[in-house]
Amino acid sequence: MGRLVVVSNRVPMPAERGPRAGGLAVALADALRPGSLWFGWSGRRVEDPSETAELAHADGLTYATIDMTEAEYRAFYVGFANGALWPLLHFRLGLMTYRREDYRGYCAVNRRFAAALAAVLEPDDLVWVHDYHLIPLAQELRRLSVRNRIGFFLHIPFVPPVMLEVLPCASELLDGLAAYDVVGFHTDAYRRAFLQCAQQMLGVELDQDSFVHNGSTVHAIVDPVGIDTEAFAKDAVRVARGAESRRLRDSLSGRALAIGVDRLDYSKGLPNRLVAFGRLLATYPQHRRQVNFLQVAARSREDNSDYQQLRRELDRLAGNINGRYSEFDWIPLRYITRALSRRTLAGFYRIARVGVVTPLRDGMNLVAKEFIAAQAANDPGVLVLSKFAGAADELAEALIVNPFDPDEIAEAIHQALSMELDERRARHLALAEKVRHSTARQFCEVFLGQLARCRTGQVVEYASSPSVMAGRPCPRALVPGVVPDIHAQRSQRG
Repeated sequence: MGRLVVVSNRVPMPAERGPRAGGLAVALADALRPGSLWFGWSGRRVEDPSETAELAHADGLTYATIDMTEAEYRAFYVGFANGALWPLLHFRLGLMTYRREDYRGYCAVNRRFAAALAAVLEPDDLVWVHDYHLIPLAQELRRLSVRNRIGFFLHIPFVPPVMLEVLPCASELLDGLAAYDVVGFHTDAYRRAFLQCAQQMLGVELDQDSFVHNGSTVHAIVDPVGIDTEAFAKDAVRVARGAESRRLRDSLSGRALAIGVDRLDYSKGLPNRLVAFGRLLATYPQHRRQVNFLQVAARSREDNSDYQQLRRELDRLAGNINGRYSEFDWIPLRYITRALSRRTLAGFYRIARVGVVTPLRDGMNLVAKEFIAAQAANDPGVLVLSKFAGAADELAEALIVNPFDPDEIAEAIHQALSMELDERRARHLALAEKVRHSTARQFCEVFLGQLARCRTGQVVEYASSPSVMAGRPCPRALVPGVVPDIHAQRSQRG
């Protein structure tokens, strides 16, 4: 088998892959063996970026990065990826902003990614592309006659045709997804939505969970991401005995802790969650002075006006709750907008009596799984989980709520705080078994196993440049023939 080549919008460089490592770096840790390559944006914005990737080596891995101009960043990342695709795929049509020039920029950056990536690919490489920023990448690689197996995993939700059709370039994006050999999703609902879109908007005929488009077979799979449960549980036990966790425990003065941890994003349902905590204190006064709620909401995308408005709203809600219910020796809500390390949070989860994970829509949400993994089996906390998080498909023994109803969230937190030990243990036992089974290692093995079984080589040749009006690729002809599998390629080269 050739190298694994991971492609993502941002490359987590070696210095970033410690305790504060992002979810993707954690999820792929088992797959990134020595010799693997990680390709993507450096995070730098420069006036005149190079057309070739800059290479760095650490711990047996190669990191290949390219820079962007400010204009590319604004169109590709801020404009189309996060101004149009992110709200659309999180079912927030009212927040979607589509501009044709942003879409052109999105396509242009994907073409530049493809050209720089093609220059460092080897024939045997398995290419695994991640997330909504890079939907057209395989199509651009195929235009360059790249015949490698290429897979794509979407880490956020996917929408049904009635919503996707709102996006003017929707059919073109589906064309881009159909250039991959394998397209992966966290849940069956997201996969079904993709297949329905392909059937209705591309006119393909479905064969169970696959279809043929432009002469190539596309396999759609369900592959929920997980965590390294054993390692996270050990971290939680160790860190819960450490200085930061002792400070938190001492500050609680014997009170219960409810905790929520999110990126500051409108998809996370944070205003409803804070309102729900206020309703808990108003409706169930027995919990006043008996519980503290710690909400960590790390700032993100601060150059986006929607996020600026969200932060102002959360500041207002936090102030109102604390102003109304605080006592001279008790402040009910602790609200933090800076990131805490994953290890620190592991210890905090272990201390917490309630984990509150109530996004309005989420691809998976690993915080839910981390909370379960961190709990002590003899005295576990209770997970309150949104029905619209991908994790709810697996974690049915949590207290499942509709995140659009603050009263329902408040009732669930009350139920969690009041739950008898026997019920807490029974729920946790079932949840812990599921989290142990659905690991990060399994996520990687399932996807790469499916990708390795694919046969590629029927590459669509596209016109040399996209449509002037919208960046639409123009199929011209099918290149005949099928590339031999990896073992055959190796034998031919000797």
